[in-house]
Amino acid sequence: MGGGTIPAAEYETFTPKSPEKRVIKEVTLRWEIRDDVAQYCAKSIGMGREQAYITPPVACAVWHVARKECVIVTGSQTSHVALGHEVRHCFEGHFHK
Repeated sequence: MGGGTIPAAEYETFTPKSPEKRVIKEVTLRWEIRDDVAQYCAKSIGMGREQAYITPPVACAVWHVARKECVIVTGSQTSHVALGHEVRHCFEGHFHK
């Protein structure tokens, strides 16, 4: 499993949720760089082995609402788009359609 590609839709603009509708309004962010990012993220988001092989995740966000903490996990090679996408998850939770 290697890193996947970022879909073109990720480059589209979005309107952030208002603070009262966010999962976490104020958050402590931590960035973790891992060599096994695809495997680690697939497991942490509950992605099946076959799906993870076909479309391996390039990054993920693991948040702890009670502690107001979010850990962004990427590989050593990433992009601002992937990082920004995960930061959005830290505040808004699951926003994918």
